[in-house]
Amino acid sequence: MAAPRKENIKTLILDTTENLLKDSLLSDISLAQIAKAAGISKGTLYYHYKSKNEILFDITDRYLDKQWNDLVEWTENPEKDTSLHRLVRYVIERDISAPAVRARLLSDAMSGNEEIREKLVERYCAFADIISEKISQRTDSVSADYLSWLILLASDGMFLQKTLKNESFDFEKLITQSIEYLKKMN
Repeated sequence: MAAPRKENIKTLILDTTENLLKDSLLSDISLAQIAKAAGISKGTLYYHYKSKNEILFDITDRYLDKQWNDLVEWTENPEKDTSLHRLVRYVIERDISAPAVRARLLSDAMSGNEEIREKLVERYCAFADIISEKISQRTDSVSADYLSWLILLASDGMFLQKTLKNESFDFEKLITQSIEYLKKMN
């Protein structure tokens, strides 16, 4: 039987770490715990990743790359209704759909992990740019840059309320009312 391919080991490490992050902060997880949970030796883990930050970078990239690719694929599909109000709904719903991973990334960034913070800020700016581009393709009745950042900030707030399990916050009502407002603008 052949040894597992390098990509498969990296995927195993990332999947295992992501699973561990559902219950713990990265700072509370050791590389030895990751290796044990993945069923690999510490040497194998160290061969692929020298630090937990490297693992978190790859998890961050995988998570954000998927969001990016899904957005581009969806907006470029001629069979989809990608009008402005649908674009806003799509971005917000996708943005709050993976609370465990996102919460851990934000927590590590806000707890002083400067490398993660910089990577998240870089990605926020890239997402703001592509969302702005997609908005400007659909309307000129509002500043695309303004609306792009408003969407990202609103989705962060909704993510926070959802994570807090705030029962008085009606996510669907806010989205529906916002979309009705956007339809009137467009």
